[in-house]
Amino acid sequence: MTDVLGYRSVFGVIGPSTNTVVQPDFEAIRVPGVTNHYRGIFVTDPDALTDEDFMAGTQAISDNTLDAVRSVITCKPDYLVMGMSAVTFYGGIAGGEAFKQKVVEVSGGINISLGSQALVAALNAYGGIRRVSFVSPYFPIANAEVRRYLNESGFEVVRDIPLKCRCWTDIAKVSPDRLTDVLAELDGPDVDALVQVGTNLSMLRLAADTEKRLGKPVIAINAATYWHALRANGFDDKVAGLGQLLEAF
Repeated sequence: MTDVLGYRSVFGVIGPSTNTVVQPDFEAIRVPGVTNHYRGIFVTDPDALTDEDFMAGTQAISDNTLDAVRSVITCKPDYLVMGMSAVTFYGGIAGGEAFKQKVVEVSGGINISLGSQALVAALNAYGGIRRVSFVSPYFPIANAEVRRYLNESGFEVVRDIPLKCRCWTDIAKVSPDRLTDVLAELDGPDVDALVQVGTNLSMLRLAADTEKRLGKPVIAINAATYWHALRANGFDDKVAGLGQLLEAF
């Protein structure tokens, strides 16, 4: 028998318990016959004042991820989607893959889309992208990990801006006006694409609007991750209004 609503696929979505952006973003992209089932990775919301504070906070998220995996698999999902991106970049390509394999093992073999791997797949889908700039809500130490991952994946990072949000819930409060200014700082003739990482940073629609205005790829991490999950499951549905990645590839 097939799930009545998730008759094509049941997605288990894992993200920090402090995250208020992933769930509505993924619902905006969701296609008929696919359902999303969010389970929070328990994390408190302390202030981060230094690189060390930030890394300790993301380590707490990483440490609690597997408990969220154990929770979500009780609904018997067909596939998992990671609604948290920072730690998926740590340690470069090898580190991201090792993190993925831990999740797959605990889930009993259910495959998963990670932000790091999805972002690289999205950049490659456009074709011809080699030089990128990116914005994150992170601290500089975590931006260095994103740069490492992108460099190892064959991309040159021209510029990056860490917003240094002081706590996890503050990330969702960064305004579109602020992000528009940041994107202008990141852009230039030396950049092929603009990228946003950090899943609680609301940029799904802003990225699509900016892409149209600039005439170059602007990729939001939540769009890339859910796009990757759809395509990994053989779903070629196109979603209008949320950028070329979801409309054309």
